[in-house]
Amino acid sequence: QVHLVESGGGLVEAGGSLRLACAASGFDFRRYSMGWFRQAPGNERKFVAGINGSGGGTHYAVSVKGRFTTSRDNAENRTYLQMNYLKPEDTAVYYCAQDNEQGGQAIDLDEVDYSNWGQGIQVIVSN
Repeated sequence: QVHLVESGGGLVEAGGSLRLACAASGFDFRRYSMGWFRQAPGNERKFVAGINGSGGGTHYAVSVKGRFTTSRDNAENRTYLQMNYLKPEDTAVYYCAQDNEQGGQAIDLDEVDYSNWGQGIQVIVSN
């Protein structure tokens, strides 16, 4: 059974940093691309960042490019989202997700291409 558990969220002032982690279990982690999404109140869930299975390829939403970095440790079955220069508009519930296609090469941007999700973790950025 697949489990994804996010950690590292919280309250931070604008301009600050947070590092989210996602611990994965129940599947061959290195064979799947992983994604980070976020959902702000009243909005739909949106793609933030993704990383392929080897960790050699990443993709970011325009809104976070240059500020956020995703990485992974395949030995520890974890993926990370380092968030720097946070803005109030980054406030949201953040989710990690497992791509639904084994192979781990493509980085999908649409949530329908992800089959398993963490429970989400709140990030609040104050002015």
